[in-house]
Amino acid sequence: MSGLPTTQTAIVAQGPGELAIQHDVPMPTLTPDMAIVKTAAVAINPADAKMLDYSAAVGAIIGYDFAGTVVALGTEAAASGKLAIGDRVAGLVHGMNKLLPQVGAFSEYVGASADLLLKIPESMSFEQGASFGTGVATACLSMFKELGIPATLEQLASGEIVKADDRDGKEFVLVAGGSTATGTRAIQLLKLAGLRPIATASASNFALAERFGAEKVFDYNSPTAAQEIREYTGNELAYTFDCVSQADTTQLCYSAMGRAGGRYVALEPFRDTVAQTRALTIEPSWVMVLSIFGRQVALDGEYGREANPEDRVFGGKAFAAVQSLLDRGLIDTHPVKPMPGGWEGVCEGVDIIRTQAMSGQKMVYSVA
Repeated sequence: MSGLPTTQTAIVAQGPGELAIQHDVPMPTLTPDMAIVKTAAVAINPADAKMLDYSAAVGAIIGYDFAGTVVALGTEAAASGKLAIGDRVAGLVHGMNKLLPQVGAFSEYVGASADLLLKIPESMSFEQGASFGTGVATACLSMFKELGIPATLEQLASGEIVKADDRDGKEFVLVAGGSTATGTRAIQLLKLAGLRPIATASASNFALAERFGAEKVFDYNSPTAAQEIREYTGNELAYTFDCVSQADTTQLCYSAMGRAGGRYVALEPFRDTVAQTRALTIEPSWVMVLSIFGRQVALDGEYGREANPEDRVFGGKAFAAVQSLLDRGLIDTHPVKPMPGGWEGVCEGVDIIRTQAMSGQKMVYSVA
């Protein structure tokens, strides 16, 4: 930490729904497994507003997604040899964490878990890189661990896609919300893992889902969408990943799944009334992505999680697999919408995401 300041500028929670830009926030403590990153750009997630409104941790730095330059490494992070001072990186952190209030993406310096960072190429802007963290973590944890798709992280790292004439015997996976930042990431990773991703999206976003590798896209507004999916998959769809996680998308996923059922994974608590309609054939669950840090998630009710070191180990392996793909130019970034205003703009972005869904793009802010 030699040569770095002792305080920094950061966006800090003042109470439910209230943020403030402060210029005297303590720097994060450099732990052995950590990298300190000088922030260049950040991205806005719906969870930023949700956490602020319903689980505000007064005095904690807010924000999940960021990109920037490594300026310090803990002893373990340095010894691993995976990162070096000066590397351009992107990742996510658990912002708004009352147990670790000095860590959040919306700050000049981010204290990040080094094994959950991606080195980004010089050809990629920091704004583009800031779109990676939450999408990569959520898609990998949800599909390769919770959903139990028939593919391994080793297969993902190989990046061998299924050719059109070799699809027999390869599993379909439905991504509901295929134009979201997590949805496009999920589609691309599924294809690179050798599976057959299909998706739901609005008609205006079909091309986006297809660009990321969806074999077929279905209009979620169509009253026959579930029937169309059953017909396309031969009534054998067994894996569904719901990136929207509302009652209507749960119902669509359940109705689209094959006669034998399978697994359904959401990003929010699912509706029991829907789940009970096929309780004997479909096993539902939902993912709290913050468990990927292996630490306790100190939130109320069903959002809370006990520390799970296994998720941290899995996260490190997942990010290593994605790094292999990124190094070979096989990973694209979700479309980003650069926004003006620096830190003041970021505060406005949290307000915007509260009421406006960012369909097909992700708001990013340069804060260098």
